[in-house]
Amino acid sequence: MVNIIPVMDLMNGIAVSGKSGNRATYSPLNSVFANNSDPIAIANSLKIKGYNELYIADLDSIEKIGHNLDKIKLINTIIPVILDCGIKNFDGFKFYLDFAYKLIIATETLESLDELHKIINTFPKERIVISVDIKDNELYSKSENFNLSLDEFIEELIAISPNEIILLDISKVGTNSGINQDLIAKFSQLYDKLILGGGISKEDLSKIDELGIKKVLIGSSIHNGFI
Repeated sequence: MVNIIPVMDLMNGIAVSGKSGNRATYSPLNSVFANNSDPIAIANSLKIKGYNELYIADLDSIEKIGHNLDKIKLINTIIPVILDCGIKNFDGFKFYLDFAYKLIIATETLESLDELHKIINTFPKERIVISVDIKDNELYSKSENFNLSLDEFIEELIAISPNEIILLDISKVGTNSGINQDLIAKFSQLYDKLILGGGISKEDLSKIDELGIKKVLIGSSIHNGFI
């Protein structure tokens, strides 16, 4: 049975929705779990429905234009939060540990492989989730010092052996367009650690279960009631 982890993006204190990672076009989230875009209300409803983890992307922190940490810390007392807040390095990871149950180290924002190794070698693996961000079928990073190919980074992940790895196809976020099976197949040695995200539809869940992947991130289809 695949375990569904709901996704909630925060911007300017409210939950928002968008497609394909284009943050400039995000708008207030219309969720079946609340009558407004209040993330606290949505988190309470998700908890009542039985969800036991919540993925939050703090878009303001990621873009370095502010943060939503007070609300995230409160939400973490309601339902354990897996937080993506644009962590770049060891110092950033250490700072954000106070705000969430697990922290995401995303290739989009990670400064270098050395910083990843420092984090992995210092902090409990139970608190760490590595996010492999994919855009147009390529490993996505904004750092000039993180210039590995996808295949090279997969080899690093096999060596590091983290507890959990998110495979996030950014181009598919919010599209409900289905999984990229060719991309997923590249991670065949890591299926037991994978959390899939980006465009996952209800029809995909049985395929994902057959692969032995036990966790998925779902945003739009959860909030609009399709799943």
